[in-house]
Amino acid sequence: MVSGRDEDALCSCTVIHEDIVRKVKGELAEDTQLVKIAELFKAMSDPTRLKIINALILSEMCVCDLACLLKMTQPAISHHLKTLRQTQLIKYRRDGKIVYYSLDDAHIAPLFQQGYEHISEK
Repeated sequence: MVSGRDEDALCSCTVIHEDIVRKVKGELAEDTQLVKIAELFKAMSDPTRLKIINALILSEMCVCDLACLLKMTQPAISHHLKTLRQTQLIKYRRDGKIVYYSLDDAHIAPLFQQGYEHISEK
């Protein structure tokens, strides 16, 4: 049964299930990895950066194209691109004077898609 009351979500006992705690403790991710995951989600927490990721899922693009698409200045787009690059969400390649941006690897699109599906199912 699902209840809307917050107090229904709290245990009313103080029993510690030591076997479960021991098992989970042995399988928890390292703190350094959790910090990196938090930084990844922090970078993805901005709607503009999510729009950039969404656009780059669809096509490789240069700063000028992204600025036009999102109706923003090139410096503003560049600022967001830097954050996305630092968290290895996107990469770039130079072709003469033009720099093209794309997703860094195959894990990025499913991250976006999973979030999109999660909010769409409610």
